[in-house]
Amino acid sequence: MATKRMTSGFSDQVMSLVKHLRTDAPDCVASGVVDMATGMLLSYETVENHPPEVLDLLAGATLDLFQGRTVVMIEDVFKERRGIASDAHFFQEILVNSENLTHLFVRLSEQQDIVAVVVCRKSVNVGMLFAQVRRVIREYNL
Repeated sequence: MATKRMTSGFSDQVMSLVKHLRTDAPDCVASGVVDMATGMLLSYETVENHPPEVLDLLAGATLDLFQGRTVVMIEDVFKERRGIASDAHFFQEILVNSENLTHLFVRLSEQQDIVAVVVCRKSVNVGMLFAQVRRVIREYNL
């Protein structure tokens, strides 16, 4: 059975998702999609030039945030304590504030190893950021 990632239109959908995140998220300066299974940044769009080294590290950093050794251990402890026998991940959205920017990482509901990344100015209304990003991702249903 072919997964969505293996279908011919998947890359077009990813590029379109990135474009819509970039235009619809408030105060957005960059957006992208990371495949944690392959460790690749599938697509990105930004208003500024970033050093290639930073973009190369984004996929690895995303993997560490969601599936780093300690994060997986925390999820396993919660599953054990709650009696849950599932491979599903608890952490679905992660918000990171740097000195000047706000970074939102969101797992796609249909494909848990795909993460949308949105970077906005720190002055962004965080509630609106979550609302807009969730809306756009829901529309794509990847």
